[in-house]
Amino acid sequence: MSMAAVETQLVGDRISKRNFDKLSRFIYDYSGIKMPPTKLTMLEGRLRRRLRATNHATFDDYCDFLFQEDGLEDETVYLIDAVTTNKTDFFREARHFEYMQQVALPALANAGIRTLRTWSSACSTGAEPYTMAMVLEEFVGGRNDLNYSILATDLSTDVLNTARLGIYSEDMVHPVPRDLMRKYVMTAKQPGRREVRISPALRARVGFARMNLMDDSYPVGDGMHIIFCRNVLIYFDKQTQALVLKRLCDRLLTGGYLFIGHSESIAGIDLPLKQVSNTVFQRV
Repeated sequence: MSMAAVETQLVGDRISKRNFDKLSRFIYDYSGIKMPPTKLTMLEGRLRRRLRATNHATFDDYCDFLFQEDGLEDETVYLIDAVTTNKTDFFREARHFEYMQQVALPALANAGIRTLRTWSSACSTGAEPYTMAMVLEEFVGGRNDLNYSILATDLSTDVLNTARLGIYSEDMVHPVPRDLMRKYVMTAKQPGRREVRISPALRARVGFARMNLMDDSYPVGDGMHIIFCRNVLIYFDKQTQALVLKRLCDRLLTGGYLFIGHSESIAGIDLPLKQVSNTVFQRV
């Protein structure tokens, strides 16, 4: 069969209800991401690249490979990469970073914290942890009595690879204030190349690692003073939200701060937190 014929077949092929149910159940069990029937077309679109990559002509063939030939052992990472949504921006939901700079960091420093441990738990392509790094670098400045660390984790290996490189389009960094742009963002030397890169010194302050928020425990080392878990809870059902939030609280030190997305809520979930600002909570 010619390549053109294969492409035509792929476009016309559909995921059967039986295989969609298998895929959605596996995706939910592994990642906590809900995959209702309304997302069938989206799933088909995202998995067509995996069919080509694994040399399978139809969704039925691909699913047989996954579930009958132990294909999940090697394919799970790529399957999850294909279905995860990774929208992110620098200084997204900017009031969080204002609160971090004006309230949270001064409070932690005044409490005697000398190494501020922070975690971006769904870091996507890196805009969030690099924004955190800018805020922390400005706060710590030249002070000899303060230091910080940033852990950035995500389920997707694709976005982590992008984040480690720290290369973005010019449009993506438009929200970064001019004074911070001058300090922390490098423009391309080649004329016409509309890309920028986070400075080496700032990239060195962020440690990236793959982590699944559905795991039973989060091996992040010592407790955290600040955790960002924004715009990922919306993909979970209430039960999964509660499990993830409780595990995050287990890693958050007393007096530490949890930031969630502006469209998210912890209402109805019993957690050792008090609300201190819009979608900002403190561990008690």
